[in-house]
Amino acid sequence: MEFYCKKMLVVGAGISGFAAAKLGRRFGAAVTLSDVQPEQELKYDFKELRDIKVELVFGPQENSLLDGVDLVVVSPAVPMRIPLIKEALQRNISVISEVDLAQKLAASPFFAVTGTNGKTTTVTLLGQLLETIYGKEKTGVGGNIGVSLSEEALRIGEGGGIAAEISSYQMEATSDFHPHVSAVLNVTPDHIVRHGSMEVYQQMKERIFQNETADDFLVLNYDDEHTRSMAERTKSQVCFFSRKTILEKGVYLQNDILVINWDGTKHELCKVKELGIKGNHNVENALAASAVAFLAGCKPEQITKVLKQFPGVEHRIEYFATVNNVPYYNDSKATNTDSAIKALETFPDHIILLAGGDDKMTDLTDFMKLAKERVDELILLGDAAERFHKAAVMQGISEDHIHEAGYSMEKAVEIAHGLAHEPQVVLLSPACASFDMYDGMAQRGRHFKKLVQSIK
Repeated sequence: MEFYCKKMLVVGAGISGFAAAKLGRRFGAAVTLSDVQPEQELKYDFKELRDIKVELVFGPQENSLLDGVDLVVVSPAVPMRIPLIKEALQRNISVISEVDLAQKLAASPFFAVTGTNGKTTTVTLLGQLLETIYGKEKTGVGGNIGVSLSEEALRIGEGGGIAAEISSYQMEATSDFHPHVSAVLNVTPDHIVRHGSMEVYQQMKERIFQNETADDFLVLNYDDEHTRSMAERTKSQVCFFSRKTILEKGVYLQNDILVINWDGTKHELCKVKELGIKGNHNVENALAASAVAFLAGCKPEQITKVLKQFPGVEHRIEYFATVNNVPYYNDSKATNTDSAIKALETFPDHIILLAGGDDKMTDLTDFMKLAKERVDELILLGDAAERFHKAAVMQGISEDHIHEAGYSMEKAVEIAHGLAHEPQVVLLSPACASFDMYDGMAQRGRHFKKLVQSIK
């Protein structure tokens, strides 16, 4: 292994950073892990890394960290524009992502999914579909889904397949990643603060297929103009999926039936109403996962079986409780307006909506227009509350139906419970990240569910 006796610097703690540091030591590298935050502010136990002799450096990142370093591994949360990474590139030190590290370790193909929304549901479903080909033990699911992709690649070894959720952050430092089948679900404004523009954000998404060849496949959303045009910029074979158009070739919806039409053979999978997941956005996720799985070698009858049984994922329009005949839904994974719009579209009206959080500063017009149509009461939280409040009023939502809960999920749930009555639903769909109040969207969603369960 090429890491033996090399000096590796891992920049950024977290799931990817931990994995890279451990794997570097496993293959004989001298490893330093550096994070700009003080150790006491990082909610991780570093004992495991200390035990295997990883050097830990917290706080200001001086250029001296690069002295003698052969390889820098960048965690997704770390932008390539920081001074330390710029200095590494100027010194001609190899800089890679943990995704590149996974590619170096992999002996089985990757089946990778990216997009602004729907990644986690699609990849989780894809993992279950790949199990019908490779078996449970030889199927990996990793990446932005909360499991290190490099550790999954090493665990699977030869003779398996790996479903990979890939974010734009992960692609920023990635150059060697080469999935056999990749999919781009959609591209809508998100992470503009990180990437600087919509154009750069889309470029990061397109890196997922930059190393594919004519022997590989690219699955694209025909209904999204940003993704449809990507067919012009790939060497791989393109398979479109569509919820709105009956395609000559691809995976699409016809008469409310999910259909695969490929190489002159047509396979009907199941009716929309038979899907285990609900909502138009989930029809698109099911079409995309089915396309990737089919191109991976999954039999249509197996795809049908999994589609009917798949229940969805936690934190994505997740029903979890009914209180006083009012159902409560946890959609904490809606960290942008496009995702929250899809949640609002799932319910016809009478929604009590909890929204707000760590503001991504995206345009709120379409989101608040739909809220005006479908939301009875709007409860706002966190850093975004003031901007969301103004946007709601601009779209005609009455001040009488806007409630502010500050930085308290407890207060938000209390307000919702006091207002809710049949036939309303209570929906947490923040349209924001969670870092103003929580460590991540999962912690936010579980706190919301715990509070509701305590009322129940």
